[in-house]
Amino acid sequence: MADNARAKKLADLIREVVAEKLQRGIKDPRLGSHVTITDTRVTGDLREATVFYTVYGDDEERANAARGLESAKGVLRSAVGAAAGVKFTPTLTFVADALPENAKTIEDLLDKARASDQAVRDASSGAAYAGEADPYRKPGEDDADDADEAGDASA
Repeated sequence: MADNARAKKLADLIREVVAEKLQRGIKDPRLGSHVTITDTRVTGDLREATVFYTVYGDDEERANAARGLESAKGVLRSAVGAAAGVKFTPTLTFVADALPENAKTIEDLLDKARASDQAVRDASSGAAYAGEADPYRKPGEDDADDADEAGDASA
């Protein structure tokens, strides 16, 4: 079992090597310049690596990029093995990152919250307080009320 620091270092190296190879070494038109490597995770035994990626484009371009990455997996693994210099080169698994979809969902929720806040602001703009403008008693007012009550009781 390798320590977490070594796995993290290998994951960073894999991310850099795969991104560089996709940018300059792979001539597959399905991959192009719109594939971005977002994260890489390596298991504790350094045998398997999961590479997360995003694709700028529609669903068809995402599917093409997934097929392109699967076909280039051997070349990318060879490049990782040459750069890493480890005894066993980790197997690569490519997973589409859900980051753009999550960001879109969060952005939609924030827009909904902003609209709700604006509706509350609009509703409260002409509203008045339910009670008096100053609902707190002042020290001098208590004495006057007590005197009126005392005068009423004596009468």
